[in-house]
Amino acid sequence: MFTLCVLVVGMFAFWFLCSTNYRLTGVPVLNYHQVNDKFKTVLTMTPKNFDAQMKYLHDHDYHSITQAEFNAYMSGEGDLPDRPVMITFDDGYVDNYEHAYPIMKKYGYRGTIFLIMNLMNKPGYLTWDMVKKMSDDGMEFGSHTLSHKPLTSFDEAGLRHELRDSKTYIEKKTGKPCTFIAFPEGKFNDQVMEETKAAGYKYAFTVETGRDFPWDDHYDLDRVAMFEGPISFEHFRFRLTFSAFSAFLWKTHKYLENIEMTKVLAKHIPQP
Repeated sequence: MFTLCVLVVGMFAFWFLCSTNYRLTGVPVLNYHQVNDKFKTVLTMTPKNFDAQMKYLHDHDYHSITQAEFNAYMSGEGDLPDRPVMITFDDGYVDNYEHAYPIMKKYGYRGTIFLIMNLMNKPGYLTWDMVKKMSDDGMEFGSHTLSHKPLTSFDEAGLRHELRDSKTYIEKKTGKPCTFIAFPEGKFNDQVMEETKAAGYKYAFTVETGRDFPWDDHYDLDRVAMFEGPISFEHFRFRLTFSAFSAFLWKTHKYLENIEMTKVLAKHIPQP
């Protein structure tokens, strides 16, 4: 028991002390959705709280990295600035343009928005004019497919349609390559990974918690989901600092939950 306690304390100390060293603990890819005061959901960050989080990153010398920088790091072709962080948004809500983008710009940050093609220009979602303006100003974009349905639910033809046509739309509208994708609901299988690679994407993100290393599967990458709540900022700071620790707990919980004999133990593993 003593040995186990020492091991746990040692791992916790490592994750804390090395949390800003991406070579040791990986690159955190933050995952947001909506940023507004209108909707009160776990996935809707208030502009005030989002601003506080971006200010924290800025004041603590974090650097938002671009897709090109992430690609160089994952390909082993370049170093990153100290304390790198990649900031992403899923779904392409209009408030990403109205609130998140101005706040990020205030602190000199850029990010990637994963777009759902069938919702573009619809009420509550981005227009292509907004996308073009942000793209010209340094924001980047990736695919969240055409329909946002789980890619595992399609046959081969439908899967290729979702992957390839969404990529083509974004490239046509922005005039820039689209090589990043976020899998809807984080769901994928071997066929989805193979077709994603064949469609010309270089990186695919899931909803699993964790940081990313060059040796990770480039089509099964983790992110650090950021949620709104009564302690939004404290939760943000914990997940940013201890995202590697959170990933360990989430993966342990998931592993134990999938085994009949250990399901009871899974209930006692927190998922911070």
